[in-house]
Amino acid sequence: MTVVARVGSVTLDCPDPRALADFYQAVTGADREHDSDDTVALAAVPPGGINLCFQRVADHRPPRWPDPSAPQQFHLDLYAEDPAAALARMIELGAALAPHQPGEGRWTVLLDPAGHPFCLAAAP
Repeated sequence: MTVVARVGSVTLDCPDPRALADFYQAVTGADREHDSDDTVALAAVPPGGINLCFQRVADHRPPRWPDPSAPQQFHLDLYAEDPAAALARMIELGAALAPHQPGEGRWTVLLDPAGHPFCLAAAP
């Protein structure tokens, strides 16, 4: 199959781009490529991967996963060599365990500080 394009970045809507970027920067170790009041972009880790970006939305309403009346819209899957240590650190940084955990131990669902669900699993 011919590659037409590659994914360059994923942008998350949020009420405070800098605060949410701070969280993901601490989790991933990514450097900031752009920083303004309305948008923040983190560099891809590893280089050549996907950048994470954050944009201000004045009336941001976070998802209420798994409630279909306010769906998650998308989620990130994050991998860690030591998932237990990563989980503890993410909670220290402001993440919360989601009340619904369907992974049966294969992954853990967390909510970032703006309410977006994401999954944490062991590195493949």
